[in-house]
Amino acid sequence: MEAIILAGGLGTRLREAVKDVPKPMAPVNDRPFLQYILEYLGKHNIVKVVLAVGYKWEVIRDYFGNQYKDIKIEYSVEEEQLGTGGAIKQALAQCDEEDIFVINGDTYFDVNLLDMLNHHKETGAQLTIATKKMYEFDRYGTVQSDDNRIVKFEEKKFNMEGSINGGIYLLKKSLLNTIVEKKFSFEKDIMEKLVTERFFSAFESNTYFMDIGIPSDYKQFQEDMDA
Repeated sequence: MEAIILAGGLGTRLREAVKDVPKPMAPVNDRPFLQYILEYLGKHNIVKVVLAVGYKWEVIRDYFGNQYKDIKIEYSVEEEQLGTGGAIKQALAQCDEEDIFVINGDTYFDVNLLDMLNHHKETGAQLTIATKKMYEFDRYGTVQSDDNRIVKFEEKKFNMEGSINGGIYLLKKSLLNTIVEKKFSFEKDIMEKLVTERFFSAFESNTYFMDIGIPSDYKQFQEDMDA
């Protein structure tokens, strides 16, 4: 199995806690956050990763090189900011399989990827999104689904409970075949615009989830991994 990791973000919200390195290289107990993601992917039989990189990407290359344990690493370098959709589309050109995982480089979500792949194939979805049930939150938008079919994405607001987008996708390469733009948002221009036209599926997992995009959650992840 193959995965793209979105590792090109500037990490502006985390800048006060992590300076001068790409956000996926934020140190967590003397190891970069990205190493935790690669460890996780290796346990789930991912054998090739394409890192979609931009800001100070050489820091990542110099640390990991072209191999991490049993995982082959390639780099898809953004010469300019392409948005999440543009970054995925460019990285897909380096992927060989038809169904590709896409992982947010600032999120750790311990989803069973093989179960997610089986769900994806059984439903015939063009895009499967790993979702997480949350309670009393306002930092995330919600994913509305009906019998595993996603019907709507709602903007961030306070919710007593709801399912959020957990930052792990499984998509068919053909999903982006009709997109001619070089720069676009995967969330706005694909997920939200095509949700009523294409079959997008939700795969809910109740496993550990943490988005390190803000200092408080970054600190919490460090504590959790040190426990």
